Amino acid sequence: MKKRLFSIGMLAMAAVAAVAQTQYDAARFSGSELNGTARFVGMGGAMSALGADISVIGTNPAGIGLFRSHDLSLSFGFNKNVTNSNLGGTEVKDERTRASFDQLGFVYSTKIGNKTNLRYFNIGFNYHKMANFNRQFSSRGNLNGSSLSWQMQDMMLGTGAYQNQASYDALLDAENPYTSSAYYGTPFLGSMGVRTGLVDDVTGNDGSFGMMGWNGASGDYYSREEGGINAYDFNLSFNVQDRFYFGATLGVYDVNYSRYSSYYETVLDDKGNDNGSFQLNNWFTTDGAGLDLKLGVIVRPMEYSPFRIGFAVHTPIWYSLNDRYTATLGTDILAFPEKYTENLSDYYAPDASYLLEYQLATPWKFNVSMGTTFSNVLAVDAEYEFANYAKARYKDAGGYDLAAANGAVDKYLKNVHTFRIGMEAKFTPQFSFRAGYNYVTSPIADNSARYVPNLSTNKADYIWFDETRTDPEYHNLKARNTLTLGLGYRGKFMYADVAYKYDFYKSDFYMFDDYRFSNDGNSIVSRNSAAAVNHDRHQLLLTLGVKF
Repeated sequence: MKKRLFSIGMLAMAAVAAVAQTQYDAARFSGSELNGTARFVGMGGAMSALGADISVIGTNPAGIGLFRSHDLSLSFGFNKNVTNSNLGGTEVKDERTRASFDQLGFVYSTKIGNKTNLRYFNIGFNYHKMANFNRQFSSRGNLNGSSLSWQMQDMMLGTGAYQNQASYDALLDAENPYTSSAYYGTPFLGSMGVRTGLVDDVTGNDGSFGMMGWNGASGDYYSREEGGINAYDFNLSFNVQDRFYFGATLGVYDVNYSRYSSYYETVLDDKGNDNGSFQLNNWFTTDGAGLDLKLGVIVRPMEYSPFRIGFAVHTPIWYSLNDRYTATLGTDILAFPEKYTENLSDYYAPDASYLLEYQLATPWKFNVSMGTTFSNVLAVDAEYEFANYAKARYKDAGGYDLAAANGAVDKYLKNVHTFRIGMEAKFTPQFSFRAGYNYVTSPIADNSARYVPNLSTNKADYIWFDETRTDPEYHNLKARNTLTLGLGYRGKFMYADVAYKYDFYKSDFYMFDDYRFSNDGNSIVSRNSAAAVNHDRHQLLLTLGVKF
């Protein structure tokens, strides 16, 4: 095989830890989207102090205590996701539109008395889609020599176990290196690279053993994501003297997430000529369930004023999750006499996919809100929510901490601040106009990386990599903005609301990580560039309800 630049195995350090869960998975399941009834969405979700809408069951449970009649509502609509990727001047646009059933809930309100301390006791239930993952995304562009094959090489050197020709050849010829205990600690993605020729062996001028990748010419990425997080909230709430409102919500969550991704790369030989290509396909799913508890209070501090203050605390969602994934890697390198294909499903029995069971506890959340009405014509609400995503915690199926995964969360996730404001103005006693705005800070540090190779020259560094995962791509999300508008009709027994929501945010997208030693040999640096991505999401939502 042709000689290329390579890294000598002596530079590698032994792996400190191997993980499958990442900070990106923790962020995905720790967050939530603005969704619920059209009235709630139309006001930007800023109703935690105002209450009297079924969707506040998930932000401030005390808001259910403001209902004074029974209520039944359902919501549905359409979502359109649009992404624009720009990698080195190459732009790619993708969009996907899907219908969505978003909410179904009821409140059963019991009046206790007009002069008793306890005025109302209410029971509520609400289903809503807490997160909608449906999205299609593409990115492509020039790699300028960077290549996924170099990440594979770095991963192999990072194990510290492949320092000679014999260990390399043994992996190359192994019957099943993915489930055999003899290969624990060897990353699956790196193994696939070795067994398809993308990570080649080479002997240095001094006779030392090394491994090397290829020079990337262009990369082309595609993914399709589906599923969501469904929330089922059960609520008890109390109205005390029409001034103090208390509530508790038990949340039950159902997770269903799937992603298919495909990465195609063309490579060059030492002289810059076309030398073929390879393609990596990944199938990844997560399913499971979770529980949490939300407690809330709303206080009207002045007896004859509608001004209210609200406070709520949400415990972590305690998830029990299952990941299943598999991959294929096919190479068509012109320097090789034949094509090679590695299909991980051939090595997994009996389900043809790798199964990983684990637990995830999302961070605590705290919500403070203020709201009031003016002459029963204008209602306004403002609120702030805080969560420290770095406090998310992984455990294995037996309940033991996953130190490496939690190390990634500690280092690369951060505090998330959410601001919501909303208003509702009545044109007539029956018709209302609504508007709202949300701002959510990024949960991910700017320097976050999916894969960190064990090439650090500082032994104090905490370095890790994914051992069993073979999907190297990731988005570093930026702050999210949301604008909302809505219209509402209130009849004697029936009501109808419509809302429009526009989400927009940016991200830096990496198809893979490719690290090298700096020229001075004292640090590692990334060679691959990020694609600048604009994400836009449009939602049209309709709610129909009855009160009695």
